[in-house]
Amino acid sequence: MVLPEERRQQILLILHQEGKVTATNLSDRLGVSEDTIRRDLKELDQAGQLTRVHGGALPRSPALASYQVRQTQKPSAKEAIARAAAGLIQSGQTILIDGGTTTLEVARHLPLHLQGTVITTSPPVVLALSHHTQLEMIMVGGRLDAPSMTVMGSTTYETLSRLRVDLCLLGVCSLHEEIGVTAVSEEEAALKRLMIHNAADVIAVTTVDKLGTVAPFVVTPIDQITHIVTESEISEQMLAPYLARGIEVIQA
Repeated sequence: MVLPEERRQQILLILHQEGKVTATNLSDRLGVSEDTIRRDLKELDQAGQLTRVHGGALPRSPALASYQVRQTQKPSAKEAIARAAAGLIQSGQTILIDGGTTTLEVARHLPLHLQGTVITTSPPVVLALSHHTQLEMIMVGGRLDAPSMTVMGSTTYETLSRLRVDLCLLGVCSLHEEIGVTAVSEEEAALKRLMIHNAADVIAVTTVDKLGTVAPFVVTPIDQITHIVTESEISEQMLAPYLARGIEVIQA
């Protein structure tokens, strides 16, 4: 007889291998009732090991970790992504840089001779660009949200609503081909939605572990993203849904 803990480990293994699970399919494969599977999924969701959705579950977003923890994760991959994303930015543009550890790395890789305007909600990005004398730097005001190291609140929203920019460099919590871009809080989702809406082009920078995952709050459908810059170590199967939607994917 399979113990509940063993069965839940099997569920996590299947989820890792296939990217999503349904209660009906797991019930057939593991030989238990759908009610049992739903209880397993609830327990795993509460333990932070997956995200329940209607009829099944999806991988949990790694962005739910703290900013300090995320700073230590996948540094070489983020550096490669940053170099590729920085190459897409041209002098003379007005650029909106979202918060996040990967967008911060992009800021660190912008050339010193770059001209233009950078607007950001991220204090670390402002510090990273403090020596770029040919950039006009605009720090959006608001309340500092320590877990994300970005500013939020009504002042932030009002300022972003008045912007029209050439390019938004978007920090990604989660990206899923069906559910879209998602964020860890309702407030963060609203700000990201506004950033995307007010930009001519949107470059989402993300490590592979955030693709195919979901966070609690939906930002926008995936087709609102124009570019994805991610790691080179990614399967064609994982890339296919994004390419089918006309998104330019750059592997760094």
